[in-house]
Amino acid sequence: MVACAMGCIAETLPHPDPITVTTHFLRPGLADEPYQVTVEVLRTGRTMSTARATLCQAGKSRLEVLCAYADLTQSVGVSQELNIAPVDLPPPDKCVGRSEETQGIHLPILDRLDVRLHPQQAVPGGSKTAEMTGWIRFMDSTEPNSQVLPLFADAFPPSVLSALGVVGWVPTLELTVHIRRRPAPGWVRAQLLTEDLAAGRMIESGRLWDSSGALVAQSRQLGLVTP
Repeated sequence: MVACAMGCIAETLPHPDPITVTTHFLRPGLADEPYQVTVEVLRTGRTMSTARATLCQAGKSRLEVLCAYADLTQSVGVSQELNIAPVDLPPPDKCVGRSEETQGIHLPILDRLDVRLHPQQAVPGGSKTAEMTGWIRFMDSTEPNSQVLPLFADAFPPSVLSALGVVGWVPTLELTVHIRRRPAPGWVRAQLLTEDLAAGRMIESGRLWDSSGALVAQSRQLGLVTP
């Protein structure tokens, strides 16, 4: 649903790449149901544009998305770069595919995305830390671009699953994704980590790297962990 809203926003703006995407999840989305997206362009500038989108289904707002777009191929400041090394992972063919059976819920997203998890983290409660790492790509081998990175950042199981075992519903309340670079073709590597969980509310941080090892996105989300 976030991808749908972002696609509508991108059609209205002159800049090609999202650089920050903040989404508030107001209500659960309805899979395979009609939706309507309303876009409001807040500002169009020389190096950046900003817009807001509301996605509605069945007469109710489901998502509020605020995006800033720019051109990631154009420098706007100093030339020196700092990067974060990618997390160490077994290759995709040695990892475990994300499954509906493991989480006990229907996951329509798995019809479109190939998500592979670190073997030690794929089993609920199989890790000492609330961390989820793995690989992601499209099922039809469509290559990644800057537009799909917010979708990739939200496509993995909640990282608390690896430490706490099977929990109830873990809905996202707010998710912010910062897109840093256009990804190279191939698998995207991910790391999600929860270090702050209290009173059923968690803060999860995420990172995505492309096939060249470059950091392409970072995320931060507030979610609920229900029994």
